Amino acid sequence: MHGRLKVRTSAEEAARKKKEQELKVKAYRAGMAKIQSKRSKNELDEEMLTISGQILARNPDVYTLWNIRKECILKLSEKLDEEAKQAVFDKDLGFAEQCLLANPKSYGAWHHRCWILENCPKPNMDREVALCNKYLKLDERNFHTWDYRRFVVGKAGIEPTKELDFCTEKIRNNFSNYSSWHYRSNLLPIIHPHETDPLRPISEEKLKEELEMVLTAAFTDPNDSSAWFYQRWLLGYSRPELDIAAFRINRKQAVIAFTKPITSSDFKIQITPPLQVFSEWKPANGSSADSTWFIEGDFTISEKETCKPVLCTLEGKYCALDLKRCHDGFFGIKCPRFEYEFGAAVIDELKNQLDSCEQLLELEPDSKWTLLTTALLMRAIDRSKLHEKSIEYLTKLQTIDSMRKGYYEDLASKWNTEKCLEEWQTSKKIPNEISLKNLNLTSIYYDQYFSIADVIDLSDNCLSNRSIPKLSSFRFAKKISMESNKLSAIENIPNLKYLSELSLKDNKDLREHGDSSVDAICGEGFKINI
Repeated sequence: MHGRLKVRTSAEEAARKKKEQELKVKAYRAGMAKIQSKRSKNELDEEMLTISGQILARNPDVYTLWNIRKECILKLSEKLDEEAKQAVFDKDLGFAEQCLLANPKSYGAWHHRCWILENCPKPNMDREVALCNKYLKLDERNFHTWDYRRFVVGKAGIEPTKELDFCTEKIRNNFSNYSSWHYRSNLLPIIHPHETDPLRPISEEKLKEELEMVLTAAFTDPNDSSAWFYQRWLLGYSRPELDIAAFRINRKQAVIAFTKPITSSDFKIQITPPLQVFSEWKPANGSSADSTWFIEGDFTISEKETCKPVLCTLEGKYCALDLKRCHDGFFGIKCPRFEYEFGAAVIDELKNQLDSCEQLLELEPDSKWTLLTTALLMRAIDRSKLHEKSIEYLTKLQTIDSMRKGYYEDLASKWNTEKCLEEWQTSKKIPNEISLKNLNLTSIYYDQYFSIADVIDLSDNCLSNRSIPKLSSFRFAKKISMESNKLSAIENIPNLKYLSELSLKDNKDLREHGDSSVDAICGEGFKINI
């Protein structure tokens, strides 16, 4: 029929595409072969730039070719004056932008622009900021553009307050702009630092304003995660400073634990007289960095002496821990601050937000972000009084959001351990016994704090073999119970100086080992119950 286009059959179209792909692959291989040949001869010339550009224009993710272009540009600009050198860099800057039009999320193209700006004689940062504005209009959530913006803004010396205003504008246009929320969290501590507490990200007054703004965003679309994540940052855990966490010494062993992993070169310890000065501490887990360190020897401890503080220099900072008498020596423990301690005005706002979340849950009882935020708000308001309720919400989330069940289980394990640790620190049982029984623990947290305990009960939980390495911190433990857990083997049990009994009864996945393997694990005088 005249005047009608011929429509290819599916088979014809598939054959055409296959032939087209074969030609592209052939051209790519030929181009790469030519590039490798010229590179081996150190021919970093205009032809090399042309060939690499032809390939990158179609596929800007071949990072090796960007590196080759860097070599070419440096070689070509060696003997040029400043103006001519600038022209070479500007030309490649334009080429990188062409590649970004093909793929706005190309790591190689964005990184290449950063390199050009750092190496060219006269970088035009204002032009680059304008470029970021252009790309963020095309896709306001392109995190590559946000990363590049932070880079050029830092080079251009733009005031953080102007950038915060830019973030606010973008968030108001689209509450789901996660990158803008994240950038905001970087800017606020600079513009509105906390007046007295360096561990708190922003001032109380600004925190209250941010909480009010983020609640509006979260309730506009409860199923979007961006605002909820930002709110979690506002409520976030207090990150403890590096400090002494616990210490214990008897006549045969001394153990010191820190709030964070540290290397032996980063600390120096002195136990004041009549105890001696120590060196050559060993990490409990055998690696170069650990939270728990120990030393064995023959130490003289007077029965009548009252021990003075442990003195320690950590990464150049002086720390101390007061010691008390125990049945065979001295011990001390210093519990960290797990959450921020908010002021009255912020607490009132948090209570209002908790009420709003609970109202939303009446309408949408299975809203996972609302459930998690409600639990976090309870922790921020009164973690002791509202502990059981917050754990209840985490348990519910394990069913509603089953793909993240492991995360909720581990978070509940962390919260339950923190509660036990706080109670244990104030009890009269230190350092005799700590019970973490029947808490549905899936992981062992804060193991360094339990390094001074004689008896540790971890029975009736959900611990698997991934928890076995944590036992290496329990340097003074005489008895450890891991009954009724989910252990499947008894290999890799650490060698602990005082451990005389390890109970592994009622682990349904545990298969009996031969007597020889049990003896090898236990050692002389050691009792294991399976």
